[in-house]
Amino acid sequence: MSDSRFAAIVIAGLCLVVLGLSAFTVNERELAIKLQVGEVVQTDYEPGLHWKIPIFQTVRKFPKRIMTIEDERPERIFTAERLALQVDFFVKWRIVDSVQYYTSTGGVQQVADGRLSEIIKNAIVTEFGQRSVSEAISVERAELMRDMLETAKSAAQGLGVELIDVRVKQVEFPDDVRNSVYRQMREERARVAAERRAQGGEIAEQLRSTADRERTIILAEAYRDSQKLRGEGDARAAEIYADAYNRDPEFYAFYRSIDAYRNSIGQSGDLLVLDPKNDFFRYLNNKNGAR
Repeated sequence: MSDSRFAAIVIAGLCLVVLGLSAFTVNERELAIKLQVGEVVQTDYEPGLHWKIPIFQTVRKFPKRIMTIEDERPERIFTAERLALQVDFFVKWRIVDSVQYYTSTGGVQQVADGRLSEIIKNAIVTEFGQRSVSEAISVERAELMRDMLETAKSAAQGLGVELIDVRVKQVEFPDDVRNSVYRQMREERARVAAERRAQGGEIAEQLRSTADRERTIILAEAYRDSQKLRGEGDARAAEIYADAYNRDPEFYAFYRSIDAYRNSIGQSGDLLVLDPKNDFFRYLNNKNGAR
């Protein structure tokens, strides 16, 4: 092989190497920045083929997708009641400013994860510390996570990232305080139950007292009305008897005697020991009722 041909092959190979070192690609799932001697000289690359100066310029690529941070060890925090809780959380985030992200974290995702975890932990401590246990785990759970996200977002902006969501996966009492907390909860429930029973007993006693009073009033009014009606009936009966006697005294006496016979003799097993000539039998002994 001649020297000129060999030189041409070497030159062509060097050109291919330089070309290979100068070209780089960016896909839809990546963000890229170009560095020249450690200084950012270009950002916001569109997906496709791009060029750089070999050796003097380098390219750093970062994921464009949404990433997740999951807390490996539940955090121990304290509520407004000074009760300890173990909070397990996860975070969704993404890079929005590649230059600021590179400047603040060196482009290392582990560094970004660590700093974001600390930001979220501080937000959790702040928000849980302003709420009681019941507010943190039930009543204001949605509001709590919203406030945590808002608190952490402002701190995360300095990293060139955007926090998309912060979620509390699990909230538990630590082993060293769980039994005491459950005991306090049982005592509190027992106190509330005793208070409710006392209130119920008081209301029941009031209802019974009211019912007894109303019963007494109703019976007294009924007895009064019955006595009034009985008196009116007796007066009317006496009036009828007097009127009947005045119209026909003999018939009145006969009717009363017949009525007396019916009431005294008409029952089975009745026994009367009387003188046959007793005035009681005058209508039986004499059809005219003469004595």
